Amino acid sequence: MAKENHTYEGICAAVKAHNFQPVYVLMGEEPYFIDRITDLLIDNVLTEDERVFNQVIMYGADIKVNDIIDSARQYPSMMANRRLVVVREAQLVRNIELLESYVKKPLESTVLVINYKYKKLDRRKSFAQAVEKNGVLFDSEKIAEYIVPRFITKALKDRNIGADQKTISMLADFIGNDLSTLYRELDKLNVYLSNKSLTRLTPEIVEQSVGVSKEYNNFELISAIAAKNVLKANKIIRNFIQNPKEHPLQPTLATLFNYFSNLFICLYEPACWSGDRPSESGIMQLFGFRYSIQASDYLAGMRGYTKGKVFAIIREIRLADARSKGFGMGAGTQQDESDILKELLYKILH
Repeated sequence: MAKENHTYEGICAAVKAHNFQPVYVLMGEEPYFIDRITDLLIDNVLTEDERVFNQVIMYGADIKVNDIIDSARQYPSMMANRRLVVVREAQLVRNIELLESYVKKPLESTVLVINYKYKKLDRRKSFAQAVEKNGVLFDSEKIAEYIVPRFITKALKDRNIGADQKTISMLADFIGNDLSTLYRELDKLNVYLSNKSLTRLTPEIVEQSVGVSKEYNNFELISAIAAKNVLKANKIIRNFIQNPKEHPLQPTLATLFNYFSNLFICLYEPACWSGDRPSESGIMQLFGFRYSIQASDYLAGMRGYTKGKVFAIIREIRLADARSKGFGMGAGTQQDESDILKELLYKILH
């Protein structure tokens, strides 16, 4: 498999085509992709009968590098063509780089899979370079928050579930970019809909099944702020303050920062304007939006906020984030999150 295909999609396609590599090192902060590739290899490398004698699953806390090498160097038995060795939690193996001697001359009949979660190998060092030369070195990175709705949209489509953009945004707002949690919640929703013989997800179902309010969430807060609906925005903030566990400050600050940063771009980007009027099609093209509702808050924001005001708001959001972490507050002090949120909202809307 060519190096340029060492993406998640490329690796999965090759595995499904039974184009296996002798070594896979799956590393990085996002465990979801690592688990999915590993499961795919387990499903495809060996048949069910072959797994009894030729599949070995090891755990990093219980083994040493030599245990991995010894297992990987064994030949298949019972007429099988391959042997599969999976090392889970490999980040716990001491001196993992000592695997380099094996990786440089791997046994072609063995597929060795190393799950190196939440950490990364140094690509500049010879061990990582040996993996890249003779196998697959995959970096599983956390996805950006703004990409989450795309994952939800595709996942719902794969499950033949319909949903409008507001419902998708509610899920993205509640779950964030933890893909393992995301797909677990979507599977639960799929079961719920199947039991009810339904094929469309609504804000009401999300509220009942997942627990996120269809009225009090960051999606609705942005809409209220964009439209300068002071009453609605304050009502949402009061709910956030009364339910801090369901609405922690940091995700709200991140959502506000993302919105106003994008709004700042819209205000300066000529393609987002048609004469002196905001252009919906220009905004959609700029951000790759598929639905007009995704552009509605930016249209409202462009009408209600000036460039100077948005610049000042971005600065206030940064300051609020710093204060929430105790910076600039004096030794041993930290401002209450509810006060930070109320003060920030006032500065945004006035």
